Amino acid sequence: MERLVNTVRPYAWGSTTAIPELLGTAPTGEPQAEMWMGAHPGAPSLTPRGPLNELIDADPVRELGPAATEKFGPRLPFLLKVLAAGAPLSLQVHPDLEQARAGYAAEEAAGIPVDAPHRTYKDANHKPEMICALTPFEGFCGFRAPAEAADTLAALGVDSLKPYVDLLHAHPEEDALREVLTALLTADPAEMTHTVAEAAAAADRLGGAHAPYAVLAHHFPGDPGVIAAMLLHHVTLQPGEALYLGAGVPHAYLSGLGVEIMANSDNVLRCGLTPKHVDVPELLRVVRFEPADPGVLRPEASPSGEEVYDTPIDEFRLSRLVRAEGAAPTDLTAATPQILLATAGRPKAGEITLSPGESVFVPAGEPVELTAAGTVFRATVVA
Repeated sequence: MERLVNTVRPYAWGSTTAIPELLGTAPTGEPQAEMWMGAHPGAPSLTPRGPLNELIDADPVRELGPAATEKFGPRLPFLLKVLAAGAPLSLQVHPDLEQARAGYAAEEAAGIPVDAPHRTYKDANHKPEMICALTPFEGFCGFRAPAEAADTLAALGVDSLKPYVDLLHAHPEEDALREVLTALLTADPAEMTHTVAEAAAAADRLGGAHAPYAVLAHHFPGDPGVIAAMLLHHVTLQPGEALYLGAGVPHAYLSGLGVEIMANSDNVLRCGLTPKHVDVPELLRVVRFEPADPGVLRPEASPSGEEVYDTPIDEFRLSRLVRAEGAAPTDLTAATPQILLATAGRPKAGEITLSPGESVFVPAGEPVELTAAGTVFRATVVA
């Protein structure tokens, strides 16, 4: 079992205070957006024996176990993060596995460098993900019924939005959503800038349910993603609640601190709220234009006291253990690799005491007991 030293990524949208508060350190004044825990080559966790990705590369069966290695290959299938949003992230979707493999192969064949700004597929893997709130966490997730979105747009009283309102009343609903998103992303930029400015002023004036769109426009003036976000559910998670984001589901995070877990991939297709490249044809191929409830997840308790967040994929399994003072030890020994992250108290994993924000990697099959009071998130796989 290895204590991890983790990299904090300073993306511009990051909070300047949330991760330092969790770690009990002084803010630097710079944004601290994501703390990565895992073996992603972009920022692998460090252990006393070296970078975690190098340890796994040297002996994947020992570190990951035979079942996980056979099922997912010789790499850690998930990436665990603490995410701290101080400003909106881009509106985005992720491909499914078949789309990722085909898109990656096509861009490789075309000779597009992996680090090119117009490159869409960084790898051949899908990127299902889940965010679990540590503080109230605000974002957008999944299409709502087009008629509801039409009401939101109509209430703004902006003439240039009326064609979108009419489209949203068309049937079938999936076609209506596709037509509106396509129209938004292919509109004349100057006209869209004017439309977003008018919509933002109206949203600011109306407040209430419209207030988040004024916030988006403040950060991304003239961006069609401001209007596109009105097609989605606005969600505020309370601590302990989570969202699972499968392939093709549009989403964006606005604010809050959470534990995020995902398949080990960098594949992101952006819809808006970003100065980065938006590949409209590929985006429209990947997005699933299906109105659906965002499906807020709450953990399901097991007899051992471990609370599991149920998701439909095997690359990661996230659970939470909230231990009281004097509670009996919890045996977490497993045949799969694990990362244990403390978020409250001072729990102990074996002989290692964890303060909030600290984590350990537990190789497959290594005995580990959790003791002492505190809250621990447990990341592993289903193999």
